[in-house]
Amino acid sequence: MSIGLIGTKIGMTREFMETGQSVPVTVIKIEKGRVLDVIKKEKSGYNAVKLGFFKIKNSKLTNQMKGYFAKKNTEPKKVIKEFRVENNDTYKEGNELGIEIFKDKKFLDVRSKTIGKGFAGVMKRWNFGGLRASHGVSVSHRSHGSTGQRQDPGKVFKGKKMAGHMGDKNRTILNLEVIKSDLENNLIYLKGSIPGSKNSTVFLRESVKNIRKKTIKEKYEAKTKAANAKKGKK
Repeated sequence: MSIGLIGTKIGMTREFMETGQSVPVTVIKIEKGRVLDVIKKEKSGYNAVKLGFFKIKNSKLTNQMKGYFAKKNTEPKKVIKEFRVENNDTYKEGNELGIEIFKDKKFLDVRSKTIGKGFAGVMKRWNFGGLRASHGVSVSHRSHGSTGQRQDPGKVFKGKKMAGHMGDKNRTILNLEVIKSDLENNLIYLKGSIPGSKNSTVFLRESVKNIRKKTIKEKYEAKTKAANAKKGKK
């Protein structure tokens, strides 16, 4: 595994490529992470780096966390995240990591919390068809119908699709293409949309899957090269 970062979702816009193509993008402001602890395999059984993100007032901390940050001799952080790494010799306590670690990355994985939609019925939550809208059905057109069997097993199984809380869950989107990076302003532009509302917290990491697909720029270059080769044959 590799180091990841945390950012804030600014919103959506679009970017125009060299081809003139308009690409919808989500803008994320990357927060710099401070190395709070370097975990060694000799002592803990695995190699990892613990990072802290977002400033927080000292008055909002518990006594235990006040003591922790005082011991580390660093300013309080709101979010603490641990990342397992193969080699942690290059990391030292107090160092700051930012958007530069994604400098040469073409694709990233994103994890964030979806927009909460409150209590929803089965037709909205699970796309049920509902009961008949004609004769014989009374005041239960949008209900889910039966939920179990008879006396045996005599219960509703866990995971049954029923009405309940919709949204407000962590979801991961894999292999989002990096369209542009703004190192000066710590902004990163990802193709498409990501879960969550504006100003929500977003976790970013290097793609865990082996990606064979090409970026928009690579597709255009391949297309241009093929067209030029075809012209040369003629």
